[in-house]
Amino acid sequence: MLALLHQTHAPFVVTALAMVFTAERPTVAVADAHAEINDALDQLRAAGYGDEDSQPLPAGTARDLCRQWVQAGWLVRQVSDDDAEVYRLSAYGVGALEVAGRVGGARTRVSKSRVRTLLEAIERLAQDADPDLMSRMVRLHEEIQQRQKELTRLEKGGAVETVDDEQLLEAAENVLHLARELPADFARVAESIKVIQRDVVAELRHDVRPTGEVLREYLARGQRILDATPEGRAFAGALRLIGDPAQIDGLWGQLRTVLRHRFTELLPQQQRRELTDISRRIEQGVKEVLAAQRQASHVITSQVRNHDPMRDRQVDELLRDVMSGLHKWVPDSRRGEAVEPLRRLPVADVGHLRQRMSDPRPPQPPAPLRDWDESEDLTAADTRAWGGPRYAELRAHLEAFAGPAARVDVVAAFRAAGEEIQRPVDLLGLLEITHGFGLTETAEVVVVDTVRPDRSRRRFALGNVVAANPAGVDGSGGDE
Repeated sequence: MLALLHQTHAPFVVTALAMVFTAERPTVAVADAHAEINDALDQLRAAGYGDEDSQPLPAGTARDLCRQWVQAGWLVRQVSDDDAEVYRLSAYGVGALEVAGRVGGARTRVSKSRVRTLLEAIERLAQDADPDLMSRMVRLHEEIQQRQKELTRLEKGGAVETVDDEQLLEAAENVLHLARELPADFARVAESIKVIQRDVVAELRHDVRPTGEVLREYLARGQRILDATPEGRAFAGALRLIGDPAQIDGLWGQLRTVLRHRFTELLPQQQRRELTDISRRIEQGVKEVLAAQRQASHVITSQVRNHDPMRDRQVDELLRDVMSGLHKWVPDSRRGEAVEPLRRLPVADVGHLRQRMSDPRPPQPPAPLRDWDESEDLTAADTRAWGGPRYAELRAHLEAFAGPAARVDVVAAFRAAGEEIQRPVDLLGLLEITHGFGLTETAEVVVVDTVRPDRSRRRFALGNVVAANPAGVDGSGGDE
């Protein structure tokens, strides 16, 4: 960050980065960034900048400048979710822009709002650090009494104490001062997560242990990556306060209340825009850190699943042997000279050899079926019992159960049937018969017991249904 601010072309670099990267556009496509910076360079050179007697400008095209800024650590080049290359500011670049913005903007004053913020922070720190129960109870009672006294005064018709515009203006400047530190903090957390990702992947690639051991040791670290750095632990604590969508919505509502007040007309346009963007910048910073966490966990998990350290080591050794052989052979080789083959080749890794050979005899067809003698007695009753629904018996029973009524309860009719037509398949057959009679489902869920031919019972739950009386419906083709 200091290298960016202290270099000769710092005014141009800071201005160009602030122009390209905004709160609404944290990432910019590589081609768009090059075009915008080239356009800015052309306009400045046409206006006379860059000469010996004027403000110096860096040499080279926008592509060259962006490459230098990436190498210096001010920009980060990455691939976005839609597989497009984009630039984004690094934590050092965000910090440099925040420093330049504070210096070039309104001067921060020692105001009542800033002193009150400091005193309230110290008071909360003392309260959190003091474990004494009685002291905390005394403080809570005093606060309750003060609140109750104020409420009583207002209920009796007391006027709300107003704050003059000057104090509100000081408080707004204090809020902006605190909010300017957030983007750099979020960027540092995201970059610390990516540093851990690179470290873990490098260790995985150079490890010679089996994949199972690597998986047990490093996968948990990748899933709990926020707990591995001081920045991550601090962000995890802050996330409990600002990660709740209700908190963000409440913050946005409070900012709208502030912006509707007349004192905001005294603020410059830039500061009013910064007040409007506070909640969006916080939400965007949280999303950036969480996206970096998910990306790191995905990369580490994919590395463990798809790369075998032992296999990678064998490939590296083989490639080194090949390169070593080429370095020895090329200086002394001649055109048409015989080439000595590579003596060391990888051995095929056979996972499992067949232990038994197949029968060399051709496969034999199955034994022919025995001829059926028509005189043999067949168990027709048992076959019929395990067969399909008995449509005729079910329809006759349903008509008898319904009697003269226009509609009939299908489940009640099934419960009243004999056991020979209370099989599970008969329940389906009864529903099939009544489907053509104007079946109506009710909201009630009923349980039906059925009896299988082997006397075992099965219980089914279904929505209760009512159907028209089949005696009053044309039943042609109903028993198919």
